[in-house]
Amino acid sequence: MTPTTPTTTPTRRRAGWLALDAVAVVVFAALGRTSHAEDLTGTLVTAAPFLVGAAVGTLAARTWRDPLAWRSGLAVWAGAAVVGLALRAASTGRLPLSFAIVATVSLGVLVLGWRGIARLVRARRR
Repeated sequence: MTPTTPTTTPTRRRAGWLALDAVAVVVFAALGRTSHAEDLTGTLVTAAPFLVGAAVGTLAARTWRDPLAWRSGLAVWAGAAVVGLALRAASTGRLPLSFAIVATVSLGVLVLGWRGIARLVRARRR
């Protein structure tokens, strides 16, 4: 194990945790697009408004301060769902209720789910 300074390790670790929110959003889009037999470009186009929304939630709640906190996950989820769905509706001109429900639930499971797993793993290590 290479030595690290106390100030760099938490920053790198926090960046990694925050990146998992982006991964969760892309996984959400990929799962949805594969059910419609679409390609990588379609996945990225679908993910884009939800990534913007997740970023809004991250910035508004300053989730980098405590990325594993439930309140951080709720802020990212709310941003991804509310802003993401609004941007998606604006770009497509429609927003089916079924899509809004599935997107909101799926994003919640993924964004909060990775935090739950990480918190369990950390608790077991202590």
